[in-house]
Amino acid sequence: MIRVPTLFLDPIRCKKNIAKMAAKARRNNVAFRPHVKTHQSLAVARWLKEEGVSKITVSSLKMAAYFAQEWDDITVAFPTNILEIETINSLASKIQLNLCVENVEVLEFLKKHLKSPVGIFLKMDIGYNRTGIAVDRFSIIDQLLNQLEQTPLLQFKGFLGHAGHSYQCRSKEAIEAVHQASKGKILMLKDRYQEQYPELILSYGDTPSCSVSEDFAGIDEIRPGNFTFYDLTQNIIGSNELNEIAVAMACPVVAKHPDRNEIVVYGGGVHFSKDRVEDPEDGVIFGRVAEQKGASWGACIPKMHLKSLSQEHGIVSVPKEKMQDYAIGDLLWVLPVHSCMAADLMKEFHTTDGAILSAM
Repeated sequence: MIRVPTLFLDPIRCKKNIAKMAAKARRNNVAFRPHVKTHQSLAVARWLKEEGVSKITVSSLKMAAYFAQEWDDITVAFPTNILEIETINSLASKIQLNLCVENVEVLEFLKKHLKSPVGIFLKMDIGYNRTGIAVDRFSIIDQLLNQLEQTPLLQFKGFLGHAGHSYQCRSKEAIEAVHQASKGKILMLKDRYQEQYPELILSYGDTPSCSVSEDFAGIDEIRPGNFTFYDLTQNIIGSNELNEIAVAMACPVVAKHPDRNEIVVYGGGVHFSKDRVEDPEDGVIFGRVAEQKGASWGACIPKMHLKSLSQEHGIVSVPKEKMQDYAIGDLLWVLPVHSCMAADLMKEFHTTDGAILSAM
């Protein structure tokens, strides 16, 4: 019996999402190195193996250490933190570990302290403006490449980019435009450096682009992550349909306020995070309430959504005619705005077929 906020996972939806993205990678002849930070679960990652995935992406060395229990080819798609050199050396002695670098200082440090070979991707800014080297800063790129050539334990793999600005889009057409511009930037690097480094890899990925586009010409591998679960953010962007969202939070009803057409649920920022989206009709929302359907959930209930969150409280806006449908102690099934954050906070998944899957 569910008594507290509980994150449910629908394995059928999740496996369909994985199979769909794996098929797209095969269709476009690109390697599939999915980002596993969305679920952070060895159990869910085994479903990737069922689709032939043999290498993954993570967002931290801690995550790499967790997944290294079962995976032996891992890219950490986050700027290398030299303070974790002991973890780097430990992992590099056991698996194919790939790191992201964007400055000379990190390479100099690794040259002095590294004990085993690691792959190095140069982290490139392809339009997101979060971090990475601008693609036209050839003097910096050349300096880094020259230093890599002088250090046998540092093995240049290629260029890695993330088109995170696709998350600002609100249509498939806008996503495609961001994708084409970002792809063009990273392809410029292949044109310039492939003769010198014929085996270089262009590693590219964001869930919106990888979900919407069918043009990956010149890209060598894709790294989408959120696609395993999807969420309301991806839906508003244009990446997925609501029936593809594979997780929902079961939240107990703890209070009703008919005068305000509101229900209070046990489910707040410590369960969902406080990520929000701006809905064209409903304004700012923190989640959508879906119909309960057996041990799972169905379609979203119109005009019924999380309107605000505090630490433990969730305030649900309810159509007046629906207020009588819910009693204290009922469960509401809420689709999250950001499934990655909800999964990180909850640390486990109750599947709709009765299992409990742990995460790191």
